[in-house]
Amino acid sequence: MRTAPSAPPAPTGDPRPGEPGPSKSRSGAKAVLVGCCGLVAIALLAALGTWQVHRLFWKLDLIASVDTRVHAAPVPAPGPAAWAGITAEADQYRHVSVRGTFDNTRETAVQAVTEAGSGFWIVTPLHTEAGTTVLVDRGFVPTNRRDPATRPAGQRQGPVEVVGLLRVTEPGGAFLRSNDPADDRWYSRDVAAIAARRGLTGPVAPYFIDADATPNPGGLPVGGLTVVAFPNNHLVYAVTWFALALMLAGALAWAVREELRGRRAGTAARMDG
Repeated sequence: MRTAPSAPPAPTGDPRPGEPGPSKSRSGAKAVLVGCCGLVAIALLAALGTWQVHRLFWKLDLIASVDTRVHAAPVPAPGPAAWAGITAEADQYRHVSVRGTFDNTRETAVQAVTEAGSGFWIVTPLHTEAGTTVLVDRGFVPTNRRDPATRPAGQRQGPVEVVGLLRVTEPGGAFLRSNDPADDRWYSRDVAAIAARRGLTGPVAPYFIDADATPNPGGLPVGGLTVVAFPNNHLVYAVTWFALALMLAGALAWAVREELRGRRAGTAARMDG
């Protein structure tokens, strides 16, 4: 009597020797995803470092350009024909000179903190020989000498020549403090606002001039206190970004090596089994 052939064993779902299981496949996909994210992060960090290198060379060029302007022989201050083209990048700290007469009755005191202490910049309109008006920061006075009556000798009369550095207007005010023209409180040298508050008519230059250290009669105001300094931390930033990129690249390489080592060990164990 023939017996019916036995049914083949039901599949157990176990992988064949050498064939990765579902958990291994998921682990591999996760490793690929982590690796891709790591590569993107490395590329981003390297890009930030490269950007900081470009910023470094830009800052060095700016510093060299400004240093050349500051130490160049003074040139006539720009007239109305050149006012529209004046920019901080091209003209800030240019060494200039101008002749005219101070309008001492319309000076403005702007709060200042200097190496000499707290006090005020004294900004005075200068009516030039060309018929225009230029605001001149004549220099610093301490708080107790803000009133012009306390420094009459410094109120220069008649034609004068002013030599100094061209400065671009400072609109609005200082950090967290806004100019208050109505109350005559000033925290920055805002040319347009000061000119309007003092009722200056005729062409007014869109810049002001920081007077040099030529002494004024009576010793006040004290000129020549312009601080020409540019923070330059771009090299530190670049090194930081590149170091982070290298550290992440090293960590990613170690993770890949460990993942491959684990896979080889798992494959060898399954083949031995």
